[in-house]
Amino acid sequence: NITFRLKQSQSLSRQQARDIATEIVVQLGLEARVIDQYPAELSGGMQKRVALARAIADKPEILLFDEPTSGLDPITGGVIDNLILDSVRRLGATALTISHDMASVRRIADQVAMIHKGRVIWSGPSAQMFDTGIAEVDQFVHGHAQGPLTDEAILAAKTGA
Repeated sequence: NITFRLKQSQSLSRQQARDIATEIVVQLGLEARVIDQYPAELSGGMQKRVALARAIADKPEILLFDEPTSGLDPITGGVIDNLILDSVRRLGATALTISHDMASVRRIADQVAMIHKGRVIWSGPSAQMFDTGIAEVDQFVHGHAQGPLTDEAILAAKTGA
């Protein structure tokens, strides 16, 4: 799984790709034997690390993450965030992350944008995302149950829109 792209894009032998994969999973805090295990045999945090290993194996310039901490407890999520940061720095890569986990966003993002109804309603430094003055953004990042996003959802449910 981790070695597939290495073998395809770099014309490496199976053993060379395996050696690189082993080195990467160990860097990510896993035992080397993980590369021989099936996804169902791994915990959620281990699966996320293997996914990260697969993503960084051929040293891309740009990394895309879709909910990298989804389904993880806060501690494991923090570990994954740190591994993402370390990997991005080590590679000198750019990362684009889609996430609803505001604690994770705060840890890993330099810049943040919020898209609502297909358009960017706010973008700026992550340090400013908790005080934008935009009601929809503020409701989302603070996790408030009441606000314009909730009002829209209630109205849509009533009107069938």
